[in-house]
Amino acid sequence: MSKRIIIALDFETAHQAQKLLQQLDPTLCRVKIGKELFTTAGPALVSSVISDGFDVFLDLKFHDIPNTVSRAVKVAADLGVWMLNIHASGGFTMMEQARLALEGLGTERPMLIGVTILTSLVAEDLLQIGINRSPEDQVSKLALLCKDAGLDGVVCSAAETRTLRGFLPQDFCLVTPGIRRPEDSADDQKRVVGPVEAIQNGSNYLVVGRPITRADKPNDALNEFNSAIAGVS
Repeated sequence: MSKRIIIALDFETAHQAQKLLQQLDPTLCRVKIGKELFTTAGPALVSSVISDGFDVFLDLKFHDIPNTVSRAVKVAADLGVWMLNIHASGGFTMMEQARLALEGLGTERPMLIGVTILTSLVAEDLLQIGINRSPEDQVSKLALLCKDAGLDGVVCSAAETRTLRGFLPQDFCLVTPGIRRPEDSADDQKRVVGPVEAIQNGSNYLVVGRPITRADKPNDALNEFNSAIAGVS
C-alpha cells in the first residue's frame, strides 16, 4: 500500500499550511485538514490543496441528525476529497444514511470512515461521560457498528488495531492517529504507538502531525517515517 502517511495540517491559517505543503512531495504522503484549518480557510483551501496534487482526508467528524450528516458528507464529497469521517457514536442510521448519500458517486466517491474513541481519551474519561467500558471494548463495539452500516473503516488508536484485525474484514480500513516515535513528545495524545508497531498491529494509514509539521526539514522527517515502515506488514 502506497502513501500510508497522512500529515495532519493542524495550523491556524492557510498561509502556514501552504508553506508546509511547498516543502512536501505529494507522491509520498496524503494530508489531513481538520476543524481548525477548515474553519479559517474553508472549502477554497481544500480545493487548492487537491489542485496541488495532494489526496485530502477531510477530518470534520460530522455528528448530527442523519439528514444533516448525509447532506454534509455529500457536499464534502463534491469537493473531491479522498477520505472523510463521521462520529460512530452518532448511531447506525446516521452512518448508513451518510454512506447512502455517497453511493451515487460510484468509484469517484471518497472513503467514509467512522471515529470510534478519540486518542486523547482513557478509561477515566469515558466514565465521566457515562460509558462504563474500557476504551478497547468501546472501540470494538463502535467498529462493528461501522462495519454493519457499510462504512469503509474506522479511526482508532493503534493500541486497538490488533484486536480489531481479529474480527473485522481485511479490507476494512484502520486509520491511526497518535503516532509518535520514541524521541517525539506525546503532547495531548494519551494512547500513542510508534509507526512500525502500528503497521504491524494492522493499521492501514498513520496520521502524523507535529513530528513532521514542526520538524526543521519536514520532507526529511516524512522520509524517515516512510523508511521506517517500508516493507513492514
